[in-house]
Amino acid sequence: MDRKEILQNKKRVVIKVGTTTITYDETGNINLDKLEKFVRILINLRNKGREVIVVSSGAVGIGRNVLGLQQKPETEAAKQACAAVGQGRLMMIYEKLFNEYSQLTAQVLLTKESITNEECRKNARQTFDELFRMKVVPIVNENDAISVDELSYGNFGDNDTLAAYVARLVDADLLILMSDIDGLYTDDPKKNPNARFIHTVVGIDEQLEQMAKGASSDMGTGGMATKIGAAKIATASGADMVIANGKNIYAINDIMAGKKIGTLFLSREHGIELENELAPERAQYRRQVKKQKKDNQREDETKPQYHMEQETMGVSMNLIGGSYGQLYGNIG
Repeated sequence: MDRKEILQNKKRVVIKVGTTTITYDETGNINLDKLEKFVRILINLRNKGREVIVVSSGAVGIGRNVLGLQQKPETEAAKQACAAVGQGRLMMIYEKLFNEYSQLTAQVLLTKESITNEECRKNARQTFDELFRMKVVPIVNENDAISVDELSYGNFGDNDTLAAYVARLVDADLLILMSDIDGLYTDDPKKNPNARFIHTVVGIDEQLEQMAKGASSDMGTGGMATKIGAAKIATASGADMVIANGKNIYAINDIMAGKKIGTLFLSREHGIELENELAPERAQYRRQVKKQKKDNQREDETKPQYHMEQETMGVSMNLIGGSYGQLYGNIG
């Protein structure tokens, strides 16, 4: 089974659009033209019999602009206030655009408790099932106005993670993260001209997660490590996941058609059907680490005892800074 066969028949799809995907870089205002194209894509998917769920960022940014704040809110209270002001306006825009096609929408604001508490999770699933039955498009966001990072439940922290939990909750077939990156590379393409783009990833293990943490963190709360975490949640629940650049919103159509757009993370169901493009790099990385440890061990054996601590620290730093297998997002 090839990529086209895997993706073109997905029925229940969760699509997350990041703030950079639906806003102007210069002002942070909503890009209405782009958002209208996004809605048209969703309508086409609905007309083809797909069930779609939208996880949309943008509420905090809209609220900040409405309130006339020049800088991003620094306190949790300020962020929650911006979200409270912006969420209603964001939903109003979605409703207006969907109404042009006589498509009903529903606002669904979730907290971590909605997913982690058994009774709340059951109620949330029933709500989604009923919305699907009524042919309504759910538009999901975290309830930032009340979500706090408490010990008991906590918050999602970013919409990549929220989207993954939603995909798991509704038993989605596919999760698409439209963000400001093209996907995964074997190294930073801005620094290494030989960095190779990874189209397919099969299996997410602890080593891959650790390598992702060493990647560029310029993307803030939606950085590469969080996307790997989202992929782990989604694929473990049976959903395939694609990371793609939202700069071209029509890339969603290409993804659904099975074209090689973005990076595809395969669930366990399809994990044995396509080649894992990361396998050579990860094996090479392991060989490099093993060889480096042996070399340093031999060097340590020939040095006086008082040098051991210094050399051991050097080994650790070398391993952390190693170039093999690091994953970077190409910021678009």
